[in-house]
Amino acid sequence: MSLRLDATDRRILRELMTDGALTNVALAQRVGLSAPPCLRRVRALEDAGVIQGYTALVDEQALGFDLTAFALVGLHNQAETDLNAFENLVLSWPMVREAYMLSGESDYILKCIAPDLPTFQEFVLRELTAAPNVASVKTSLTIRRAKRAPGVPLTEPESA
Repeated sequence: MSLRLDATDRRILRELMTDGALTNVALAQRVGLSAPPCLRRVRALEDAGVIQGYTALVDEQALGFDLTAFALVGLHNQAETDLNAFENLVLSWPMVREAYMLSGESDYILKCIAPDLPTFQEFVLRELTAAPNVASVKTSLTIRRAKRAPGVPLTEPESA
């Protein structure tokens, strides 16, 4: 089910995806509302689950995480209980920052960050490949980030 957003809701979301730390007053000014109706709209978007939370984007390298890698994971079994068990294990690994179940050749892709290559290799050997039900792991190291665009690409609705 897709929530119907008007132009003002879209402006609010675009502004918050650009800067989630905006005060309500600053947000209201940017979208052309007074503060109380702006706050009501933001709360309605939160209550509807469109806005799920607020977070800070951090520079991984500034914090000592110089390596970003992706791991394609194949499982022996894909029964729902096995998938749930693997996902619960993934939740316990701080190095894994994002995980997606896939269709196709691999079952999951994991985005991992680590301070360095030896730390990542240690994780792959001791944790990931040793995990129950893991049949295969293929890793790729990133060279550089070409794009980072959190949120979704909101566009104005087409005129009728």
